[in-house]
Amino acid sequence: MSAADTVSTVDGGADWAPRRRVGTRFLRSEMGLIARRRRNQAALAVLAAIPIIIAIVIAATRPAPGSGPPLFAAMLDNGLITVLAGLSIELGLFLPLAVSVLAGDAIAGEANTGTLRYLLTVPAGRVRLLAVKFGGVVVATFVTVGVVALTGGIMGIALFGTGDMVTLSGTTLPFGEALGRVALAVVYIVLCLVAVAAIGLFVSTLTEQPIGAAVAMLMFIILSQILGAFSDLDWLHPFLITNYWSAWGDLLRDPPAYDQMLLGLLSAGAWTAFGLSAAWARLTTKDITS
Repeated sequence: MSAADTVSTVDGGADWAPRRRVGTRFLRSEMGLIARRRRNQAALAVLAAIPIIIAIVIAATRPAPGSGPPLFAAMLDNGLITVLAGLSIELGLFLPLAVSVLAGDAIAGEANTGTLRYLLTVPAGRVRLLAVKFGGVVVATFVTVGVVALTGGIMGIALFGTGDMVTLSGTTLPFGEALGRVALAVVYIVLCLVAVAAIGLFVSTLTEQPIGAAVAMLMFIILSQILGAFSDLDWLHPFLITNYWSAWGDLLRDPPAYDQMLLGLLSAGAWTAFGLSAAWARLTTKDITS
């Protein structure tokens, strides 16, 4: 009798068979791979530097209210605004580009280097690989946005202090409540970018060129932004992946409005489900030769 057929009887005859333990070694290995890549380190440094540069410029020029974007003038009263200003600027291009590169490299990068077929020899096969790759990109997205927010917050508080935050409604928020609003905005932005990661993962299964996957994903994001600028296409706007990205701004109202953010979370969830389903369908039927 083989080991696989061995069954022990315990507790009055109940059949017992050993279960395979589900570990995190594969995911930890993937996270280490992402963290060690020099291009990812360089990209993270550039992204983290943007809110720092913004804070320094605002501190040096001290713009008067109404002379520029509202967030820039409000930054002089509360350093936490630096976080929102930095993320607002980067959300237009830099953060989607960073996530697109991470997601595009997930599957296509392995195929390009010839390691994909070897990864698929592990017991769980393609489904496990897809789950680990997506998990790695999601964690990297959280880290990326978190680092940008942290560096912006530290620099902003150091230069502008922790005074009351002026809301879009004209009221003020104490530092503790303002910090909570900013944290919610950061989490919301991350969840919107998770949808980009899911679609990017699907695109990554279609090619063996990670750069091509990243470029295709970035073009998709830009096209969504362009279509969202046409008022005649307002019927299409709710279906665009970028339509609700700026809804976090409603957190700066008093009281905060959550309607658009809830729609944004629904949209992000739908795009994430679509991307993962398409990636699963493609990867589980793809003939792996690399």
